Order: sequence, then structure tokens, then C-alpha cells
Amino acid sequence: MSVDVVTVAGMSVAVINYDRRVTRWEPDAAGRLARAALELYSGRGFEQTTVAEIAGRAGLTERTFFRHFADKREVLFAGAGALQELVVTAVASAPGSATPIAAAAAGVEAAGVLLQERREFARQRQAVIAANAELRERELIKLASLASAIAEALRARGVKDPGASLAAEAAIAAFRIAFERWTSTTEAPELPRLIRDALDELRAVTAGR
Repeated sequence: MSVDVVTVAGMSVAVINYDRRVTRWEPDAAGRLARAALELYSGRGFEQTTVAEIAGRAGLTERTFFRHFADKREVLFAGAGALQELVVTAVASAPGSATPIAAAAAGVEAAGVLLQERREFARQRQAVIAANAELRERELIKLASLASAIAEALRARGVKDPGASLAAEAAIAAFRIAFERWTSTTEAPELPRLIRDALDELRAVTAGR
């Protein structure tokens, strides 16, 4: 921003000029950065890619990158909070007659429906994570946090421990197996179906069939 003084009708008037480069509109900046980051991670590797390169690929500045993400890892995990909220809401909204495992299943199936819409992004993201030990550890922490959130939602429904924790961990195990199968090939069925199949298999195993 700058201030110029001009003369109008014999009077000095201050005119404020705004720098459009500072205030320009950046539509879908977070999405553009995420797509650019994934392209670079897939092509060059996560560790070799810099924030400057991500911002440049997206046609944005590093300052804009850090307005949306704390660091380059967060590009891959930025949606974890929203996903957890969706899962917890689905668990809480399950019918009152639902068993603990059925309520937990409702949560992970809701996650599957959401992720199904971003299958190619999810496949590329999973490949990047699988190639980096630090990212694999971060993914495990995310899943553990999701299991804890499901267990807490089950306790809020009146399920006592260890039942709440066991049901939550079982649902996450089924989700993880289904997700790995879903991202390993483009020919796999839709993720919600794979999650249901994994949960059915779990029920069959625990029933001794």
C-alpha cells in the first residue's frame, strides 16, 4: 500500500493505492498446492521436493503455502481432522440398537464413502507414504488417533471398556486392510464395499466359521 498526494480543485487530497500483488485472489490455493505437491512427491520423491518447488508448480508463493500448511508433510495429512469428525459423527448417529462393532463400522464406512470420491489422489498419496518411513509412522499415528476417537464415541453411547476399545481397533483394522487393497489396484471394488467385506470376514473369524 502507498499514499499519494494529489491536488483536486485547489486542495491537497491523500489517495491510498493498494498493491494488487499482495491482495490478489488465489482460488483453491490449498487444492492447487496439494495437487502440485503430490505430482512432485510422486515424480521426484518426498525428501527431494522443497516447499519452493511445490509453490512454484502451483503458481503460488511460499508464503501462501505456509498459510495453508505447516510443512510439506501436512499436505498429505491436512484432511485428517475433518475425516475424524465425519467418522465420529457417523458412530454417534448409528441406531441405538446397533452393536458396538456395527456402530464403529458405520464410522469407517462413512470414511470410505468420502475417500471413494478421491480415489486417484488417495492411490498416489498412499504410494508416496509407503516409500517413506517417516510418513508411514505418521500414517500409523493418524490411524491410532482415529481408533481412539471411535472408542470415545462408543463410550459416549454407553459402551464400556474394553468393549469400546476392542470394537474401535477392529473397525480400524478392517478399514486399513480394505484401504490397502483399494489403493493397490485400479480394478478393486469401491472402498465402502471392501470395508464391509473386511468387517464381514472379521465377524466370520471371531464366530469361528
